[in-house]
Amino acid sequence: MKTLHVSIVTPDGPVFDSEVEMVSTKAESGELGVLPGHIPMVAPLQIGAVRLNTGTETEYVAVSGGFLEVRPEKVTILAQTAETAEHIDIARAEEAKKRAESRLQGSQDDIDFRRAELALKRAMNRIDVYKHH
Repeated sequence: MKTLHVSIVTPDGPVFDSEVEMVSTKAESGELGVLPGHIPMVAPLQIGAVRLNTGTETEYVAVSGGFLEVRPEKVTILAQTAETAEHIDIARAEEAKKRAESRLQGSQDDIDFRRAELALKRAMNRIDVYKHH
């Protein structure tokens, strides 16, 4: 089967760089699946999991937003942070989730509420991706 090259890059360096059969992720406009030969496009990403289907298995990478660039045989994801399931510190993610939930309970300031809400989404995404490990 045809494959496409996928690179997931953060300011700290590459997180994933390999050939896959399909990429699935959440763009701001909705769920997006990319196969080899897809039309070129650029899309902003939501906090969510990038699913990388290699044909025999599916790998998951937690990203905290960013951008997806698609070319016919290559996909590049530029993200502020990205972690593969095996690199997620689950205890740290669970603690971040608890802190964010606590802040949401007591927050009256809109800015603090939005920051806590985003922190909760990031923590829950990391926990969900870890479960696929």
